[in-house]
Amino acid sequence: MVSLKSHSGIYTLKTVQELPIDIKTAWAFFSSPKNLEKITPKYMGFKITSEEAKTMYAGQIITYKVSPFPGIKSNWVTEITHVDHLNSFVDEQRFGPYAMWHHEHIFETSLAGVRMIDKVSYKLPFGILGRMIHPILVRGKLLQIFTHRYKVLEEMFPAKLKNPSKR
Repeated sequence: MVSLKSHSGIYTLKTVQELPIDIKTAWAFFSSPKNLEKITPKYMGFKITSEEAKTMYAGQIITYKVSPFPGIKSNWVTEITHVDHLNSFVDEQRFGPYAMWHHEHIFETSLAGVRMIDKVSYKLPFGILGRMIHPILVRGKLLQIFTHRYKVLEEMFPAKLKNPSKR
């Protein structure tokens, strides 16, 4: 499920996905920046440019290049601001295309395995102009990216049949 809401020029995108894996497997996958490339659409040319740390930690800086639109390349710098091992972490943009970007990753044990919740709060630059271009360029692009991630994760971690029939 992917949803997007706005209030006073700040937008909130939320995804909730159940994956048939345990919380340790989910944490190992999502807390490693190198896996972002696997779940980001190929056409975006996503590439991590910083060295990867062995474990995620608060204060960690991650740099990467991305092309959100054809012909437009962007350098992006995020900081991991909070880490609650096996439960959640937050990345915030320090330099990049948004006036504000706060991405909370939450992991909960569920009957299916793990419930992964992404909450992204963001604001565009340029005031009213940014709010005008949001529905034209940004809204659809972000929904497309997170829908792509959802589908890729379903393929990477397929649900297992609980009672497979014997043949």
